[in-house]
Amino acid sequence: MNLRADDLIAPDVLADAQRHAAAFARREPFRHLVIDGFFSDIYARHLLEQFPDFARGNARNEAGELGAKSTVERIRDLGPAYLALDDLIQTRPFLDWVGRVTGIGDLLYDPWYFGGGTHENRTGQDLDPHIDFNRHPVEPWHRRLNLIVYLNPLWDDAWGGSLELHSDPRSDEDRVTTITPAFNRCVIFETTEWSWHGFPRIEIPAEHGDLSRRSIALYFYTRDRPAEELAGTHSTIYVDRPLPAHIRAGRTLDEADLQTLRVLLKRRDQHNQRLYRDLASLTEQLEQAKAAIENGRMSRWSYLARRILARLKS
Repeated sequence: MNLRADDLIAPDVLADAQRHAAAFARREPFRHLVIDGFFSDIYARHLLEQFPDFARGNARNEAGELGAKSTVERIRDLGPAYLALDDLIQTRPFLDWVGRVTGIGDLLYDPWYFGGGTHENRTGQDLDPHIDFNRHPVEPWHRRLNLIVYLNPLWDDAWGGSLELHSDPRSDEDRVTTITPAFNRCVIFETTEWSWHGFPRIEIPAEHGDLSRRSIALYFYTRDRPAEELAGTHSTIYVDRPLPAHIRAGRTLDEADLQTLRVLLKRRDQHNQRLYRDLASLTEQLEQAKAAIENGRMSRWSYLARRILARLKS
């Protein structure tokens, strides 16, 4: 398409970096920014037209099961619009613009798109509140920012699927900011140990049954981060959703309530299974490390014994 940055991103968005920076700095509940009309209108429609079919992406969840979410991480092969986007987001001018808006300089582009790329979520899909993995899986980089652009010409918060930013989903005092995934709406938010986010279960009405929740997710890194934000390396950390407020003592459960309970219990089981797998893997690695240490010790003792015997014989 041979597009320049100002062909892709709306000119007023690029020009308003100072205003966007002031909005991002507010911690409600943590640093984030919503920009409507992020891409030029024509370019946004090219991205929607070239959005990959659900079947083209990876639809397996963290438990290895086929689910209602499909992702394509490597976007360059999706069409000219995505090729142009990939070319843009790795340029220093674009990274520096994001840095000015967020106050996070020296940002790094992720050529692997780990966890990013195109995301399509269908009816039945939800995303429990979570904080993201905090280190790049390959490079020694710190994950710092999520930039998400939604491509949904029609959406209603009542359908679920709207982005929710939490102050602390484990607390009874949790404050939630809801952001509708409207067409060409960009959300930029910090990735920290307190940037809890997710979305409720999607239930699209039958008359709109062909719709799904579509977005492009871009993640950015730095080589260092402030000392107060440092934490041990971890994968994505989830908090299971609590029971809905309407399920309480004295209520007669209907079929919808039972389905809600089934979903919550299944999700909790999946999270536990993932933790068990991680624990088993770590235990195996620990045993291998101990064996390697013991073998090394035995080798050293064997070597010393041979040296002593040789000296005695001489």
